[in-house]
Amino acid sequence: MRRPPFNPYIAVVIGVITVSSSAVLVKLADSAPSAIIANYRLLFAVIMMLPVVLLKYRHEFRLISRQDWILSILAGVFLAVHFILWFESLNYTSVASSVVLVTLQPIFAFLGTYFFFKERFSSGAIISMIIALFGSFLISWGDFQLSGMALFGDILALFGAIAITVYFLFGQRVRKNLSLMTYTFVVYGASSVTLIIYNMVQSNPFFGYPADHWWIFLALAIFPTFFGHTLFNWALKWLSTSTISMGIVFEPVGASILAYFILGEVVTWTQLLGGSIVIFGLCLFILSTSRKTKVTIAQKERKN
Repeated sequence: MRRPPFNPYIAVVIGVITVSSSAVLVKLADSAPSAIIANYRLLFAVIMMLPVVLLKYRHEFRLISRQDWILSILAGVFLAVHFILWFESLNYTSVASSVVLVTLQPIFAFLGTYFFFKERFSSGAIISMIIALFGSFLISWGDFQLSGMALFGDILALFGAIAITVYFLFGQRVRKNLSLMTYTFVVYGASSVTLIIYNMVQSNPFFGYPADHWWIFLALAIFPTFFGHTLFNWALKWLSTSTISMGIVFEPVGASILAYFILGEVVTWTQLLGGSIVIFGLCLFILSTSRKTKVTIAQKERKN
């Protein structure tokens, strides 16, 4: 495998910063159904990618194997499911709770890599997983005290975490064979088609939304999508699914700060305590598994 042009860990950091804006943007588009928001987020991303793909990458589509086509399309379907579940959760629970619970995806990545890729983790990783799950239980318990619907939103967020983990697991296989642009275009395209079909079945209107909503759809396509998920996809070529998931652990911090200043959402003591426990547990997970993934960063050769 060739060396990456720049440090993939930096790409993950940039991705985490940009995806932190996603939940707040979704909350601001409160007049549109969750699936419509997800639909336009990915559809606009595909439209913006199309000229580049046609000019520089169209020859690569003939080289994609049947297995890679299937895995890429499945990844797109699960990405669509993730957005539907997560965006819908934001209609019932707070940004802080939803994002923290979605960020539990490393736990599901742990199980996925264990069963499908035979990856082994230490006892420290298992202990940290238990700590993170305890934190998520505390958040859900606190939300249930506030409202049963908030707990329903928490459950949707958890299922959204499972869906995004499956998406990453498929991507880890395919990204070793396809370029970033080709893989991303196929996945986002498959996800967009899935969402269009879903919205048609649900009879969700595709038009008639306020003007500011269309700017939000566009912002979702540019920032958390291109500078978020696309960078994660790029890093998958050199980093494992678990490593990518670990980086996303800090998304709730940025999302909660934005939600406080933009939406006026105040974090409750159970969300703060539970979220801190989750982040602590996931950070322990990073420390216990970081030795398994070593990346050689490209350096300029010295001239003789």
